[in-house]
Amino acid sequence: MRRNRDDWTEIALRALAEGGLNAVAIEPLAARAGATKGSVYHHFPNREALLQATVERWEREHTEKVIELVESERMPEDKLRTLFAAVLDRGRKGSVEMALQAAAQHEVIAPVLQRVTEKRVAYLTELFRQLGFRKAQARKRALIAFSLYLGQAQLWTSMPGLVEPVLDEAVRVLTAK
Repeated sequence: MRRNRDDWTEIALRALAEGGLNAVAIEPLAARAGATKGSVYHHFPNREALLQATVERWEREHTEKVIELVESERMPEDKLRTLFAAVLDRGRKGSVEMALQAAAQHEVIAPVLQRVTEKRVAYLTELFRQLGFRKAQARKRALIAFSLYLGQAQLWTSMPGLVEPVLDEAVRVLTAK
C-alpha cells in the first residue's frame, strides 16, 4: 500500500497520542505501518519535517476546524456550548494535546503550540465579549475556559475513569455575571 503525506501525518498523530514526542520517529513509524522508511522519506526529508507537518495538521483539525464548526452557530451562548461540547467530548481524549504540552520546549512544537494557544484564547475572549463581558473580564474567562479544557484533557489521559463531562456546569459557571 502506498502512503501519502496525510497518511504519514495521521500515523504520526496516533504515535504522538500513544507514546509522546519520542514515538514520532521514522523507523518505528514505518515498521508500524508495514512500510519502509524510504516511504516516509519520499514525503519528508527528515523527522523534523514530518513532525512539523504533523503538528500543523493537528493545528488545522483541532483549532481551525473546531472554530469553523462553532461559527456555524448564531448566538454566542450556542457558540460557547458547541465549542465546549466539541473539545470536552470524551471521545477526543486530548492525548495529542497532552503530548504536545509535554514537549512545549521542543523547537518544532513550541511555535505551533504558542500560535494555537494564542488563537484559542483570543477566540474564547471574543466569545465572552459577544456575551457582554468587558475585555479584561472576557480574557480572564477565556483563560479559565482554556485551563478547564487542558485540565479535562489531562485527566482523560491520566485518570479516564475519574472524569465526568462538565459541559453544562462549565457553561453555566463561565457565563454567569
